Amino acid sequence: MHHRTTVAGFAGALALSALAIPGAAQADEVSGDIRITKVVVNGGKDIVLGTTDVKTFTIAVTATDDSGIEVGKTFPVMWHTPLPNGDYYGLVMPDNIAGKCLRQSFTTTTCTYTLKMNPRIHPQDNTTAGTWTVSATALANDGDYITKDSAAKAKVLRNSRLTVNASPEPVKKNKTITVTGALTRANWETYKYGGYTKQPVKLQFKKKGTSTYKTLKTVTTDSKGNLRTTTKATADGYFRYSFAGTSTTPAVASAAEYVHVK
Repeated sequence: MHHRTTVAGFAGALALSALAIPGAAQADEVSGDIRITKVVVNGGKDIVLGTTDVKTFTIAVTATDDSGIEVGKTFPVMWHTPLPNGDYYGLVMPDNIAGKCLRQSFTTTTCTYTLKMNPRIHPQDNTTAGTWTVSATALANDGDYITKDSAAKAKVLRNSRLTVNASPEPVKKNKTITVTGALTRANWETYKYGGYTKQPVKLQFKKKGTSTYKTLKTVTTDSKGNLRTTTKATADGYFRYSFAGTSTTPAVASAAEYVHVK
């Protein structure tokens, strides 16, 4: 089931008559010399969602005005797709709209907000994986205000998993081993992990006693996300698969598979 969230109820709850959450296709609104100078989502890291666990993250909004920023009147919302009727497809709002505000100087304040994303509610479906937009508003002590429709961007990604298995083990030197594995990612519609098909994945090897993996070859996942290739066993060491990630799915490396060469 998809859950469409609208902004109307939230705007009313804020009771900020001078400010409004920007509607779809609206431009920024500003009155006076107030500015939003910085917005940081999740400490600058991507937000990665699986199929069950709720992700808690922060958005920090820094605003400045010559009269100072009115605490409790700065807030962000994060959204994916604006709809023609002014609603949004995919929308996340702070748990506490007051946030935790730290005054950097007389003119500048940073307010940090805690938000939560539930993979079974907020993404709504797999089409919302990728770039989300943060809208932010701020109010100054002298009545100046700003609504910034696109104050920042953030990536919301479908969690990925990668496995590896090498056999036979142990193996005689210079004999062929088969290395299998699977690349899967979270599906926000079935709430299960499914194979990520037709993706390039690197087979890497780290010789025992060294600290660096070297890429042996690139293998492409099949129609079910599975990996299978062969290579020569030349020395004791560790094999792994490594996936670079895409615009909707984060990079991931498998655990290391140790192979003893006799």
